[in-house]
Amino acid sequence: MKKIVIFCGGGSGGHVLPALTLIQALKSTHPEIDCQYIGGFTGIEKTLTASLDLPYKAISTGKLRRYFSWQNFTDLFRLAFGIMQAFVFLLKLKLNGNKLLVFSTGGFVTVPVAVAAKLSGVPFYLHEQTTRAGLANRVCAKFATKAFLSFEESRQFFPKEISVVVGYPLREECFTPAPASLMLDGEQIYPSSKPLLFITGGGNGSALINFLIEKNLTELLKSYKIVHQVGAQFIDKFSQLKSNDYHPFSFVGKEMIELLKLADIVISRAGAGTVAELLALQKRSYLIPLKIAQKNEQYHNAMVAVKELDSFLIEEDQLQEFDLLKSLESFKENAPATPTRVRRASATDFLVNEIDLALRNNN
Repeated sequence: MKKIVIFCGGGSGGHVLPALTLIQALKSTHPEIDCQYIGGFTGIEKTLTASLDLPYKAISTGKLRRYFSWQNFTDLFRLAFGIMQAFVFLLKLKLNGNKLLVFSTGGFVTVPVAVAAKLSGVPFYLHEQTTRAGLANRVCAKFATKAFLSFEESRQFFPKEISVVVGYPLREECFTPAPASLMLDGEQIYPSSKPLLFITGGGNGSALINFLIEKNLTELLKSYKIVHQVGAQFIDKFSQLKSNDYHPFSFVGKEMIELLKLADIVISRAGAGTVAELLALQKRSYLIPLKIAQKNEQYHNAMVAVKELDSFLIEEDQLQEFDLLKSLESFKENAPATPTRVRRASATDFLVNEIDLALRNNN
């Protein structure tokens, strides 16, 4: 008999990365627990989990749309087929005498798994990363045993009897000292004779943020050394601008936390993971929420950092007329002498303990 936790989550890196953090923590502290993953056939979760050498079960799924589309009808069949696939998968593991728990981190692929877990009698835990719960997690909550939340602001979207605010499962690197030096792709980023400015539009990049930096680049380089995550679709263009003090990358991987620690100023989107890491690091920053994000969730994420760290929020509609150079000078001059709030702890240890406890009690 094995103790098995089946993670599920996908559609975006923001849903997958918390699961990867928990998987790595479980592997380190509870090697007796077998971790597996349920995801889509072609989703980003399949790529991101590959490095962990996990058993991976791909299932069919459909998107939950709140508008009319002919795809809604075909996706109903995909959803039903995904439920059947997940149910057979869970039931087979259960009938073999294993102790099971499903842990979901969001995305449409989790909906058939939530239904299948309920039908097969397997406990189903979910984690909501954002301040505004996604539709998939709100549906999954109807089948959940427990709902863990990153922010108090999202409690309104979940049944009170199963929900608890625990924070975001941060990587251990958030709590280690900043490195004395940093190299990226053979380039020395730190130490530097100039203040370090780190800019990211998320894993896919942002045309709006990239344009803002491009039009101000000449003046910015007079004062800053710049690391810029531009996204794969923009890297060819921005590689032509590379210099000793300007380093564009399509994607920054495991070095992201170290960059956040070392940067004097950060300009970023306001995804839940990024905001949680900035809060943990007490890194006051510029946040530019993605306007089309579901329920404007990035705006509400950003507002937490504005409240707790005195971060600076710029909405997309303001970017065209925004004077970045002038704002940066004011931002540095008006920096608070000390952090406004106590550094946030990670939810990783708490969630790992909850998973272990659930498996030990699951008879």
